[in-house]
Amino acid sequence: MPTQQQMLTAITTLQSLSNFYRPIYLFRYDDRSKEIFIIAGERENVEITIFANGERRHRINE
Repeated sequence: MPTQQQMLTAITTLQSLSNFYRPIYLFRYDDRSKEIFIIAGERENVEITIFANGERRHRINE
């Protein structure tokens, strides 16, 4: 189960992507790593990982 911080960060991240009309292709919570993973962007090139403490890491693949 995601932490409260993860859920809040996920909601604000997904809302921001939606506000900028960015397609969201994958939203997944991994029970093993306890992380939320999002793939978004026109070319599916934006990867976002949200850690248990609510911090997130962005990676943009060219």
